[in-house]
Amino acid sequence: MKALIIDDERLARAEVRRLLNDFGWVKVVGEAENAEQALSLIQTHQPDLLFLDVQMPGKSGFDLIEEIRGEMPRIIFTTAYDEFALRAFQVNALDYLMKPITPDRFAAALVRVREEPDAPPIQSPLRSSDQVFVRDGERCWFIPVSKIRLLESEGNYTRVRFENQSPLIYRSLSTLEQRLPADDFFRINRQQVVNLHYIERIETWFSHGLKIWLKGGEECEVSRRAARAFRQKLSL
Repeated sequence: MKALIIDDERLARAEVRRLLNDFGWVKVVGEAENAEQALSLIQTHQPDLLFLDVQMPGKSGFDLIEEIRGEMPRIIFTTAYDEFALRAFQVNALDYLMKPITPDRFAAALVRVREEPDAPPIQSPLRSSDQVFVRDGERCWFIPVSKIRLLESEGNYTRVRFENQSPLIYRSLSTLEQRLPADDFFRINRQQVVNLHYIERIETWFSHGLKIWLKGGEECEVSRRAARAFRQKLSL
């Protein structure tokens, strides 16, 4: 499990590292002393777990959580202030450790992490301006959501089409659809979600459906069931 330690105090970060020596299944992939550094490291390493201080210069730990896009790591707060405990659990923190952290209390928090290793990470909604990490085998891309023009279901996988690329990723179309910005993307049939900004032409099609052409050259059919909502969406 990959972990990131975020605290403006160097000694506090060192103490968390020391306590983690007894938990070989947790690998520290980086340290940050403020929210800006943390965001960069989160995008690079995509950690599973954050040890997060509340009060730091500039943005707080809660500010950082609001800015994380994509999969939200599990969070253990480490702080000297008990007044933020309620808010911490309102943002689904796994635990709230008061400094100085005792080994027993730290171990209890790690037990909680270990007890739910397969729990799905908290998902935050995406914006068109957000960057997403796409991986297909050994090939990887880091692209803005706005560049995705079409997503197509292939069983438990989804084909993501952007520019001249079409990687296949292990995520269902329904899972991805829930995260996409609703103002920009629309489910036109059971198999496809399109980016409305890439529609080049629309024509009436069979059975009261529609046919659309995308700027990437794809031809897609809007099902009869989806056509009415699609027309309303585009004010047709």
